[in-house]
Amino acid sequence: MAESRSSLLAKSVQKHAGRAKEKILQNLGKVDRTADDIFDDHLLNFNKQQNNANRLQKEFNNYIRCVRAAQLASKQFMEAVSEVYETGWSGHDLLYVQTQSVDMLYQDFCHKLGEQVLIPLNTYQNQFPEMKKKIEKRGRKLVDYDGQRHNYQTLQSGMAKKKDETKLSKGREQLEEAKRTYEVLNSELHDEIPALYDSRILFLVTNLQTLFNTEQIFHAETAKVYSELEAIVDKLATDSQRASYSLKKTNGSSLPRKPPTAHSNDIVNATSTITMNSISPIKNNSLRASTENLPHGVLYRVKSTYKYTREDVDELSFDVGEIIRVIEYDDPEEQEEGWLMGLKETTGERGMFPANFTKPL
Repeated sequence: MAESRSSLLAKSVQKHAGRAKEKILQNLGKVDRTADDIFDDHLLNFNKQQNNANRLQKEFNNYIRCVRAAQLASKQFMEAVSEVYETGWSGHDLLYVQTQSVDMLYQDFCHKLGEQVLIPLNTYQNQFPEMKKKIEKRGRKLVDYDGQRHNYQTLQSGMAKKKDETKLSKGREQLEEAKRTYEVLNSELHDEIPALYDSRILFLVTNLQTLFNTEQIFHAETAKVYSELEAIVDKLATDSQRASYSLKKTNGSSLPRKPPTAHSNDIVNATSTITMNSISPIKNNSLRASTENLPHGVLYRVKSTYKYTREDVDELSFDVGEIIRVIEYDDPEEQEEGWLMGLKETTGERGMFPANFTKPL
């Protein structure tokens, strides 16, 4: 066993020494080398493709690290928002849910980037080291082939002086074996390298489509959540103006609920527009309203001229053209200037509504 290992080691050293000698002679121009211009072109394409794949993998790994860092920063920020948004404020529970949704979207985004983009990219990039080993092996076998070819040429030249058929025959066998080994490997690479190079288009199309689609979905869903968060904060701003959180005047009395102003894009008919910011919309409406043939308890009827979406549980929502029966407040002290109490004729829903969104019938 020891002799066998020593023999293999000696052969390996001899082979390396032979290759080194052959390369030196080729570099010095003492002997020729087998040329393959087509393979050289394939090799240029391979090197370019490998460099591109390495850069893509490197930058995408960095990109995912940044996304995960953004996820952590977003989570910590949303936790801070949830803490400073007081429990008694409107939408507190909904805000907490939406902030959790942001983190869940980030988690899903990072997972998809890793599973659907990075793993295929790593698989694609892993082809190159193996192919490079095969190319390097082909280079070694080419040197062996050239070396045996030059050795055989030397033996043929020496035949004129001294005939040694045994050495010549052995040299021919070694040349044929080296040539056969090289050509098999060379033929495989002439097929495999172009095939790998051509695969870059389909890979990039698939990988980038997945990436861009994942990005698009993440940002679209995140935008919806932030829209909800904006609406929650807008509601808080409106409620704070209505004194829903015990905001006080300097004299200590509560601020009255301020009726909203109808926006210009809600106007249905300019001729029916009622004056905004009227001093006493309730009084003006009641003066012009018809009180004939009304059900018991109904003061008068109004028709909505603008769409209104309620901003609190004690309000009415309605579309343009709906009929509302104006009734008295259960507690007259609860009546606020610019607001009416009413019942929708279609559904019987009861609630407050801004008078300047309606006109009397």
